[in-house]
Amino acid sequence: MDDYPLLNLFWTMLWFFLWVMWFFLLFKVITDIFRDHSLHGWGKAGWLILVLLIPFIGVFIYVIARGRSMHERDAKQIKENEAAFRSYVQQAAASSGGGGSGSADELSKLSVLKDKGDISQEEFERAKARILA
Repeated sequence: MDDYPLLNLFWTMLWFFLWVMWFFLLFKVITDIFRDHSLHGWGKAGWLILVLLIPFIGVFIYVIARGRSMHERDAKQIKENEAAFRSYVQQAAASSGGGGSGSADELSKLSVLKDKGDISQEEFERAKARILA
């Protein structure tokens, strides 16, 4: 360990960290190029060639030219993912009967109410159609 001082170890760690950050940024830019729906064929190909052939300058130009829209696409993707997750959780909770009752439980309750005479046949049919819809 005497031939590799502690300061050199810190410099090596710093350069390794910057190298990893560089690849993260490069992959982020490449995925953003493919995710952007406003760019079409040749635009995507041009940005991709620029980023891959001249990586440092290409990424730098891309971040300057399209950084704001890159952020907007990220925010839009996050909102869509959250909405899809909420929808999935609500559907899963409704179908499992957690907190609310499922369609079969509601239909059986309606049948009991109809048998008791609390609701008419017409009300039963309307409620059944609403539950099954």
